Amino acid sequence: MQKQQYIEFKKQRELGEILTDSLSFIRNEFKPFFQTIFKIVGPFILVMLVSMAFYMYTVGDIFNISVTENSFNAFSPVIMIIAVFAMFLSMVAAYVLAHATVLYYIKSYMENQGNTVYEDIRSAVYSSFWPFIGLGFLVGLSVGIGFLFCFIPGIYLAIPLSVSFAIMVFLKKDVMDSYQYSFTLIKDNWWITFATLLIVYIIVLVATYALSLPAVLYMWVKMGVFSGEMDAENLNIFNDPIYLLMNILSTLVQFLMNIILVVTTTFIFFNLNEKKNFTGTFERIGNLGKSVEE
Repeated sequence: MQKQQYIEFKKQRELGEILTDSLSFIRNEFKPFFQTIFKIVGPFILVMLVSMAFYMYTVGDIFNISVTENSFNAFSPVIMIIAVFAMFLSMVAAYVLAHATVLYYIKSYMENQGNTVYEDIRSAVYSSFWPFIGLGFLVGLSVGIGFLFCFIPGIYLAIPLSVSFAIMVFLKKDVMDSYQYSFTLIKDNWWITFATLLIVYIIVLVATYALSLPAVLYMWVKMGVFSGEMDAENLNIFNDPIYLLMNILSTLVQFLMNIILVVTTTFIFFNLNEKKNFTGTFERIGNLGKSVEE
């Protein structure tokens, strides 16, 4: 089988090149890339999906109690809290590990000129779990506060902080340095970064909603929206196994589509880093000098 062409990350790119190279990388590395993600993050994704199904089923039970006017089950609040807690923890773990896996996969890909070493990736992902949690908390808190005070500050903060995780992995900075350096790196390039992320986000959002449409249509049909015969008992579809399965698949699709954002953000980071530090340019000049000497 012919080896796919190696994609150089450390170079400057225009907006269109960032988008096309992101998709090219995912296409070229599709099988080993997603195999690595599922090997490392798979158990956490499974727990996340099962927890979500358990939560929806619990909501359905409470809804049934309300509709049928039965006595309230004293254990329902406890079950609901357990379901929400399990879903939240598994979701955080799955998204954090997936983000780390993508970045360390790309790092291994670069260090080995198109090849990757699974053991190195897995070890790096697990060892960086808590730093990713810490940085994620800082980023989420900052952006959240920005959105609370006004929508615009939230967007302003979200753009530079989106590359902070790549800074931590590829520049080997700690949590606070990664957080702070993201604002330095993106200086004078905020608008082009915003435009790139906006386009990618719209593409991912449209694709996600399109793939989630069957679940929405099934819900409307089940509730009698199209027929106009809406019944209170039919309004609860959370216990419907077909609806649960379709929602689980939609959540999985949304989770996988988020990976496109992470890959694109990585290309954005290297584009910004190259404009500021010329790291890739100096490396290529150094390698050229070595080749001439040999």
